[in-house]
Amino acid sequence: MVRTSFAVSALAAIALWACTPAEIMPQASDGRALFLANCAVCHGDSAVGDGPMARAMVKPPANLTLISVRHGDTFPRAKVLSIIDGYTRADLKGPDMPEFGALLEGDLIPFDTGDGKATPTPRKLVALVEYLESIQAIR
Repeated sequence: MVRTSFAVSALAAIALWACTPAEIMPQASDGRALFLANCAVCHGDSAVGDGPMARAMVKPPANLTLISVRHGDTFPRAKVLSIIDGYTRADLKGPDMPEFGALLEGDLIPFDTGDGKATPTPRKLVALVEYLESIQAIR
């Protein structure tokens, strides 16, 4: 059993090593498409919090282009990832964001949230976080 597990891990590591960065990392268009399909109804197409459902919400959706500004000009990848995947949902005040189970499905890719360690993370979730990082306002 241990040998089989080691062999599978070794093969997975070799396969990952053989991939080019372009094969591993999602494209920017993937993240935008996921945003439009899952987030724009509340946050708006331009992510400023003006989606069609925004007026009906008790707590208005955040302007997602200002995440870095709100965090000292640093994009908090781990925090954003946690909010999207629901890990910090208990900490949110007011109506919760919906769960995004489909974003947690599929293949895993290595993703560094800022601590220098690549953690296996669903490809769709990485694409969405990287898209949000790419649309941050510059001060």
